Amino acid sequence: MQILQQKLCRLWRRYSPMMVGLFFLLPLGGCSQNWGWYVVNPATPAGQRNLKFLIDGLYYTIALSLTAITISIIVGLMIALPGLSSRRVPRGINRVYVEMVRAIPILVLILWVYYGLPQVAGISISVFWAGVLALAVSDSAFQAEIFRAGIQSINRGQYEAAASISLNYRDTMRFVILPQAIKRILPALGNQLVYMLKMSSLVSVIGMQELTRRANELVVTEYRPLEIYTVLVLEYLVVILIVSAGVRWLERRLNAAD
Repeated sequence: MQILQQKLCRLWRRYSPMMVGLFFLLPLGGCSQNWGWYVVNPATPAGQRNLKFLIDGLYYTIALSLTAITISIIVGLMIALPGLSSRRVPRGINRVYVEMVRAIPILVLILWVYYGLPQVAGISISVFWAGVLALAVSDSAFQAEIFRAGIQSINRGQYEAAASISLNYRDTMRFVILPQAIKRILPALGNQLVYMLKMSSLVSVIGMQELTRRANELVVTEYRPLEIYTVLVLEYLVVILIVSAGVRWLERRLNAAD
């Protein structure tokens, strides 16, 4: 077995352009003594314990992302509607909010919400809700622009048809405009959910026990950053691929309903 591994390593160094498929297999094969995949080996008790520690952070990542994206969609829609008004003041409120929020880096906003908001407002806020609030506020500006573009893409005749059957503005939006707009902006909403899942890793800086925080803590104890962060990459990859597939499935279902 050792002789075979040495031969594979020599072939890899010589014919690497033709052996791209072995890129992910050779580290596990042991071509270098510097790799320590035993720390995440599911065949050993220590590897199982480390993998369980990493995977347990998945709950907090998903809970954080779903809560934040739900709030950001609601806030984004509320901010988008004034931007559609023909009056200057509501449009100005929309523009000021969107431009100010988009200008603040999300990491800075997370730190300010967690460390600054309690002093400004005199309230105590947990790590989880600080992360949710910061992510939701940051994403709501993008959601507002997505909703505004989606609503503006609906033909004016839809408004006139709703007015012809005596629907008020709220019912027109609820029953006529938004159902059509949501179908059009669904891919963009899916992208924002993927973005939220990735940006949730930044909440690790304030101690949130999500995937990235747990990986950082395990690196400190095991001193194997390559192996542990590789598992972290795979975790995010699997979650995001599942979410992307779900969004595409929902989009097909909505198109089929039409």
